[in-house]
Amino acid sequence: MIAVLVAHALAALIAPLLVRILGRNAFLVLAVVPFGGFLWTLAHFSDPHRISIPWAPELGMDIELWFDGLTAIMSCIILGVGALVLVYCARYFPPNAIRLGSFAAYLVAFAGAMFGIVTSDNMLVLFIFWEATTVLSFLLIGYKAEKQVSRRAATKALLVTTFGGLAMLVGIIIFGQMTGSYLMSDLLASPPQGMLADVALVLILVGALSKSAIVPLHFWLPAAMAAPTPVSAYLHAAAMVKAGVFLVARLSPAFADASPWRLVIITLGALSMVLAGWRALREFDLKLILAFGTVSQLGFLMVLVGIGTRHAALAGIGLVIAHALFKGTLFLVVGIIDRATGTRDVRKLWGLGRRAPVLAAISIAAAASMAGLPPFLGFYGKETAFTALSESDGPFQGWQIATLIAIVLGSVFTVAYTLRFVSGAFAGKGKPEPSQAVSEMTPPGGLFLTSPAILSVSGLAAGFLTVPLVDWMLPYVDLFPVGLEGEHPHLGGSKLALALSAFAIIAGIVVFLAHRTVSKLRFSTPPLGNADRVYDATLRIADLLSQRVTSVTQRGSLQFTQAIILATLIALPSLALLLWPEWPSLPSGPPGSVLQLAVGGIMVAAAIGVTVLRNRLAAVLLIGVTGYGTAVIFALHGAPDLALTQVVVETLTLVIFILLLRKLPAEPHPYRPMGHRAIRAALGFGSGVMVVIVGLFAVSARSAQPVSAFLPDLAYSEGSGANVVNVVLVDIRAWDTLGEISVLLVAATGVASLIFRHRRYGSAPRVADAPVPSQQPLEASVTAAVERRQEVVAPDQRPDDDTPDDSTPEMASPEMAAMPTRRHLEYTEIVWLRGSELRNPRNRSFILEVTTRLLFPAMMVLSLYFLFAGHNAPGGGFAGGLVAGLALVLRYLAGGRYELGESVRVDAGKILGFGLALAAGTAMASILFGAPALSSATMYFDVPLFGEVKLVTALFFDIGVYFLVIGLVVDVLRSLGARLDSRIEVARQ
Repeated sequence: MIAVLVAHALAALIAPLLVRILGRNAFLVLAVVPFGGFLWTLAHFSDPHRISIPWAPELGMDIELWFDGLTAIMSCIILGVGALVLVYCARYFPPNAIRLGSFAAYLVAFAGAMFGIVTSDNMLVLFIFWEATTVLSFLLIGYKAEKQVSRRAATKALLVTTFGGLAMLVGIIIFGQMTGSYLMSDLLASPPQGMLADVALVLILVGALSKSAIVPLHFWLPAAMAAPTPVSAYLHAAAMVKAGVFLVARLSPAFADASPWRLVIITLGALSMVLAGWRALREFDLKLILAFGTVSQLGFLMVLVGIGTRHAALAGIGLVIAHALFKGTLFLVVGIIDRATGTRDVRKLWGLGRRAPVLAAISIAAAASMAGLPPFLGFYGKETAFTALSESDGPFQGWQIATLIAIVLGSVFTVAYTLRFVSGAFAGKGKPEPSQAVSEMTPPGGLFLTSPAILSVSGLAAGFLTVPLVDWMLPYVDLFPVGLEGEHPHLGGSKLALALSAFAIIAGIVVFLAHRTVSKLRFSTPPLGNADRVYDATLRIADLLSQRVTSVTQRGSLQFTQAIILATLIALPSLALLLWPEWPSLPSGPPGSVLQLAVGGIMVAAAIGVTVLRNRLAAVLLIGVTGYGTAVIFALHGAPDLALTQVVVETLTLVIFILLLRKLPAEPHPYRPMGHRAIRAALGFGSGVMVVIVGLFAVSARSAQPVSAFLPDLAYSEGSGANVVNVVLVDIRAWDTLGEISVLLVAATGVASLIFRHRRYGSAPRVADAPVPSQQPLEASVTAAVERRQEVVAPDQRPDDDTPDDSTPEMASPEMAAMPTRRHLEYTEIVWLRGSELRNPRNRSFILEVTTRLLFPAMMVLSLYFLFAGHNAPGGGFAGGLVAGLALVLRYLAGGRYELGESVRVDAGKILGFGLALAAGTAMASILFGAPALSSATMYFDVPLFGEVKLVTALFFDIGVYFLVIGLVVDVLRSLGARLDSRIEVARQ
């Protein structure tokens, strides 16, 4: 199972490359992956087994895969149909189709995610795969992103199924907390009881019903027909919509007798079958006929797998197989018709059966199975369904009779819209000549017909192989108690079931033939309301509500936003404190050493100074005093690692502030009225007091020994490191660190998006990228300047005046004015910073350039020392990355934006991506060795001249952090430094 998942993941990664090389024929190569998984499933069909791989055991989220009878059946559908759909794509798309590589990647990844759903025993992992299909379906439905209808359909599917997925997640968490396990097998073995369990069950059903497009959450499926036909055939007939049916089938043996189960599933399922079947009769688009027919059939399947009897379960699984075969065939046929004729409108199609007899035969065979005609599998499944609903151990219950009536009525509509589809697509309609669209059609090729032909023939063959099919389904059916059907049920029905089937067929034919009369009975509006209008109204209300809320809390003023945040910080804890029965006592003992009090006093004075100073630069410097004071406090409390990090972060923050101040006036606007100042003072004072009070409560509420007392021993025994802070960050709570560095990457992207409004530039400009004001290449100018600097001129030969000699280029423009004069070059023998040669001499500092050239290597070596020594000494990847970033800051300040480009010649985005990929890859690497994610190992080996060296694998995670922090600094310098530099220069010119 792991191999199948990994194969799909790798295939999705290389799919764009294959499409670039092979074009649309790459789909044929990609089809090998799901087909191989299909063969593996067949080989292990009767071999139930489990796989357990530790992932995040503290969260109860290990990779637990479960292969049983139900999994095997669903896997065959997902992988088999998936392989045929990929083959179909090789001729469905034109050779010059756009975004074909990404489409192929999404489709293969979707197949792997669906396989993950049906094989996952851990419900949290199942939810991850569940949401992966949601995101991938959004991307697949919105393939034609340039069309508004595609974007709207994709968004609708995303919102509806995400809503259901989040509800399901809450239900999973409730069940996990009640049972103490997130394994589906444990939940089914001992299902919890009570009101809370019923709530969790309903929440999970919301997720299942939304995924399977059951009324009232069905409206996203017909809208999703804007997607390419392969997406409709796979996601909306064979795979994605079956996820909800699969989940209900999985839970049914344990929860069929729960109070909300049958009420929710049977009611909504029967309603979906009847209403959607009726709606299918009103459509003229072949794809929409099948879409509403799919909603109707999904409601039928939900009823069968939700009843909770052996016969119903057998019928349900049999029809799941039949539905994947006949509906997948018909969707693929619609795609062929659309490609060949250019239309799907039944009013523009007649005579197609004569022009494409093979295509018509394929369609008729699949349609016969959908209508429930013998000897197709659909007939035996429907017969078994009628038998399951018409049998009872005692008197018939009301819900059983109502359900049987609804299913028979839905079957009548199924026959009617099946005939409407076949006649609308292929009949001559009494006209001697085919329609214009048909007469101008391009006949489909053999490869184009292969996939629907295989599916159609499989539906017929399955009708003759009901006995082995029942044997395959028995492991799942045996999970239900034995009823009237006995221990060995079979596909087929009783005489009553046969009579009901005959009635449904005859009545369906009558409804179809009398469609003109029936059309007069159509509802002017849907009987239960228009779901699309409800959806649109919900979005409008959400938009209006969000606008009202943000208009109050977000007024475009940073001061007002901060006031709202601080007021909330004061108000909510104050309310809790008023309701608290007793207040904590003040801590005993001295408040701190004299040095701590002195540092604290300086910090308070600096904070007060910030509020009264009008000069922005002075205020920023005083803010830095508070930050450096915090570092001193850390050091006085014996936390050198925190102190080091605080110093480096504060320095970098000051640089960012100063870079931004270049675009702001030196002083802010005049003071606001006294009332505003009083409000700000009250908020500041109240926030400080509240933080102190909450801190006292937190200290007094501690009833056990602080965990910090155990961290030194734990860090050394579990993390093999003496630096507690670093071991905690990269080992003990590395999951948090992984999330935090991901936020850092998002923050860097956000900063860049504020500066690069239209497009994101690459790395900072280099010397070769600078504009050349004259015909002389800039590189040659710089090279000539370097050569002149290297000339040794005797003191007695130096000119007495300040006039440059004839060899000095004329300073005819601002850019050339940045070139040094001959007199300036005479006193310099080397180029300290290459980029500084392009700066205006008035903005250069020779001392700073020399100092930077000398300090930069030392700072980079120091950053590497912090990186490699941080596991046992102060430092680590974060501190090391910040030191390296400060070294780059120093080069930028000394040499300008061109020096930044010369220092870092790689795009900041690549550095950020590499760092996050390395950290995440390190997190996942341990899984390959059978350990939980982010597990670390300690290795010892001998190195010549160094002796025994200890290597902790957490170092690689720390290296990822190191590169990501460097990338963050480079991105900030590129955005707030280099980019603003160029804008300022343009403004001055």
